[in-house]
This record gives sequence, structure tokens and C-alpha cells, in this order.
Amino acid sequence: MRRSRVIAMLAVGGFAVAGCSGPGPSEVTFYADGHTVNVTPIGNCDIKTAVCAANPSATGKLKVRPGQPVQISVPKEIAETPWKVTVQYLNGKGQPQPLMEDIITSRDRYAYTARPPAKDDQIVVVEVAQASVVSRTGDPNDAEAVTTALWSLQVQPS
Repeated sequence: MRRSRVIAMLAVGGFAVAGCSGPGPSEVTFYADGHTVNVTPIGNCDIKTAVCAANPSATGKLKVRPGQPVQISVPKEIAETPWKVTVQYLNGKGQPQPLMEDIITSRDRYAYTARPPAKDDQIVVVEVAQASVVSRTGDPNDAEAVTTALWSLQVQPS
């Protein structure tokens, strides 16, 4: 459902023109309902080499009961950069709700807990996006944040 957005997200901020690629991918750890999964990025970019790598099969999967949170742990390589968590969930009637997003810019935060708003809401997707700040002209005044890597967890209701 959201995988088609991966290419669009990686293309934001000039990547469609500049291209991108990634060195060895970092893993993000997702934990919920007593189970853990380590996930490599479904897409990552290295703005220095101007080449992109996509791996949609890297999507993690966990069974999670309605109302239960999903905990996220990121390594130093991600924690020391701006990163964003996006959560998609269904309300108790099974209706999709607006995405919840939280941008982390502290550069020292290694964990995050995604919580559904109500006890009967079901988290269905959790994504972590890492950003880099780039300038096409070298002028810091025209710098913008661009997504350089994306990790995805697909929740299987239990």
C-alpha cells in the first residue's frame, strides 16, 4: 500500500535529479507484543555517490494486538541525524485514520514508542525515515532536508 510512496519519498528534494545510493544499511529494531524484528531499509540513498538502492522485500512484519504500542530502536548512525516516524492505524471500526508523524531532531534520541490513540485502534504500518540536509548550490540558506533511507514495519493484527 505505501511501498509505491517509497520511490516518491526518496525522490523528494532533488534525488530524482541527483540520484542516490547507500553504503551498508543500518538496521532499525521494532518491538511489539513480546516480539522483535530487525529491519534493513527498503530504500536508501547516499548523496555523495548519487546512486539509490531499493529493497522492498526488506519490510519487517510483526503481529500486534489492537491498542498495543510499537517500540522503535535506532542505531547511532540514525540517532545522530534528523529522523521521522510515521504511523498508520485503523480505528476500532477498521477505518483508516490520518497518519501520525513525529520528527526527531535532537540528534541523541535512540528510541521511540508509537502508540495508537485509543485502546481499540490497530497500528498497521510504522515507518522510520532518515534525513540529510543538502544544498544544491552549496549555499546553506537554500539547504533542505531530504529522505535518505526508509525502514518499514507492516503490522499483522493478532
